[in-house]
Amino acid sequence: MGPVAFLVTVIAFCLVMILPGDPALALLGDQAAHDPVRYAAYRHELGLDRPVAEQYVRWLGRAVHGDLGTSIRDLEPVSAAIRDRLGPTLVLGSVALAIALAVAVPGAIYSAIRPGSWMDWVGTAVAVGGMAIPGFWLGILLIYFFAVWHHWLPPSGYVPVTENPQESLRRLILPGITVASWLTVPLMRQLRASLVEVLQNDYIRTARSKGLSANRVLGGHALRNALIPVLTVLGTLVGHLYAGTVIGETIFSIPGLGRLVVDSISFRDFPVTQGVVLLAAASVLLATLVTDILYAYVDPRIRYG
Repeated sequence: MGPVAFLVTVIAFCLVMILPGDPALALLGDQAAHDPVRYAAYRHELGLDRPVAEQYVRWLGRAVHGDLGTSIRDLEPVSAAIRDRLGPTLVLGSVALAIALAVAVPGAIYSAIRPGSWMDWVGTAVAVGGMAIPGFWLGILLIYFFAVWHHWLPPSGYVPVTENPQESLRRLILPGITVASWLTVPLMRQLRASLVEVLQNDYIRTARSKGLSANRVLGGHALRNALIPVLTVLGTLVGHLYAGTVIGETIFSIPGLGRLVVDSISFRDFPVTQGVVLLAAASVLLATLVTDILYAYVDPRIRYG
């Protein structure tokens, strides 16, 4: 994880630095053209007049100690901005993951034990449709159908769970479905394929010949052995869950990290953008590590020396 994390810091810093635009120019606007002295002084205050290598070393040194810099737009610490926006993103991600698991696991199990049935064809059609429909288009369709047409759910906005749990859940249903759409498809396809392969093994036929019930064979023998490839996909999806919340938070006006990074990129707020990218990379690395550890608990044949 160490070398990967170091490469991520280099890539995050370089990608942000090569973005077109100037933070000082974006902040000062027309004043920069009429007051070049102030413009130069502001660039010096932000450290933008230093060599790129020096800027990276200074930024990395502060980041190691938990100091991600100061927002150019709001003049507040980046860590504070991330902390304030982290809650809505975690809540939305949890709701989306719960919806994805609630749809993918039963659908994959039913399709695997009855391949070729009408339910299997429906699951395949849903999977193909989920891959074909872009997330932003699905979000717009959900808003039109459930909010504009039938007035069943609010079209946008966010209410903290601590203030009003019921209203918070109502406002998270549509963005949760939008984010869950790209989680459900790979989970369903991978679990179905893995289960179909496991159910054809000799030990499954032996378990059935002993008179074990279908639920016992499926839950005690087949499902656990089919989870290894599914865990790999799930760990990758959870690590990249932040990328999906960007679309949901932008369309449904949720004040999370996704909305924060979109606004920061538009305003050329480099410190905030770099901080959020670092957090996203850390979540991917952490999810990968947890997935590797879970392998040993799911499959007793896997042990780490």
